[in-house]
Amino acid sequence: FACIADAEMAIKRLSDSWKYHQITEIKYREKPAKKLTIKPKVSSQTKTTVYQVTGEIETRESVIEAEKVKAGRFILATNILDNKLLSHQQVLEEYKAQQSNERGFRFIKDPLFFTSSVFVKNPERVEAIGMIMGLCLLVYNLAQRKLRQQLEATNEGVRNQVKKLTNKPTMRWIFQMFQAVHLVRINGEKQVSNLTQDRQEVLKHLGQYCCRYYLIFSGG
Repeated sequence: FACIADAEMAIKRLSDSWKYHQITEIKYREKPAKKLTIKPKVSSQTKTTVYQVTGEIETRESVIEAEKVKAGRFILATNILDNKLLSHQQVLEEYKAQQSNERGFRFIKDPLFFTSSVFVKNPERVEAIGMIMGLCLLVYNLAQRKLRQQLEATNEGVRNQVKKLTNKPTMRWIFQMFQAVHLVRINGEKQVSNLTQDRQEVLKHLGQYCCRYYLIFSGG
């Protein structure tokens, strides 16, 4: 640095830019400047001294402790006390794996599923509708898993909401794709309307039973 003031300003700016660390034990050492290989202009003044800065980088303990308090903590409890059967890491992994189930229950609570419009008062009926909702969630997850596996195995995809191919569509999007499909009778014969090629491909990946439900039969 050309002067101590410039060095102090630069060190302060650098230290302030760090959230969890700071510069301490700052020392300024005066040393001769390197000689220029090109002759300076006659009117300019040549600087013969510069200042070198040294210091230590330390953590901002108060800031880190405040962040730890803000982050908080949670407790995971299990009745499997043997670490050989279930380690602490496995407990955490099992807990995190439940996120997929939580997402499934969020789907059940979604207005698209019409659960909020159902009202039952009798305890037995509450249990019954809970069982039905659980079965629906099971079918939902199994169908989504099968479709994604088939798409990955055949290296194919389904166009999502922004018309891009994906091999990991959600069944919610598939249900929305099929909202325009209807069963109609023409001259006494059952026909399925609006069954586009994309929708037929989805049904083929889901298996023959789904195809039959939409009146798609394999030849032979």
